[in-house]
Amino acid sequence: MSGSHHRHLLQLVLSCRKITAQVTQPGSSTIVAMASSSEQEFVAQLRAKLNRFPRAKSLWDSRTASRVGEKLGLRLREIGVEAIAIDADEEISRPIHHRKMVLPLLDSVRRTGVQVDGTEQLGEIGHWKS
Repeated sequence: MSGSHHRHLLQLVLSCRKITAQVTQPGSSTIVAMASSSEQEFVAQLRAKLNRFPRAKSLWDSRTASRVGEKLGLRLREIGVEAIAIDADEEISRPIHHRKMVLPLLDSVRRTGVQVDGTEQLGEIGHWKS
C-alpha cells in the first residue's frame, strides 16, 4: 500500500447483513464520507430478502455493492476528494465470495470519477479494469 498514507483510505465493513464503505482522512481515522446498504434506499429490498423462504445467506449482492459504491463516489466528489486508496492485502485476504462482490463497488466508485489506488493486485480475483 505504498503512498496510501497520503491519500484518503477506503475501508469496507462486510457482513452477511450489510456492506458499509467509509473513507477516512489521511493520517487520522476521521470519516469524511460513508455509504451503506443499511441506508433508507435499501430498506424495502432488505425486508423482502428477510421475509423470503428459504432465507438468503447474504442480504446484499453485487448490485447493492455497486449502488453503495456509486453513492460513496458521488459523496466524495461533492467534498472534493478525487482519489482514494485501498489496502489491497486486506481485500485479497477476504473470503472469495466477498472479494467478488467488492469489485463492483470499487468499479462504481471509479465510474463516478474518483481514482482508486491499490487495485493493481485485485485483477487476480476478478475482472477489475485498472
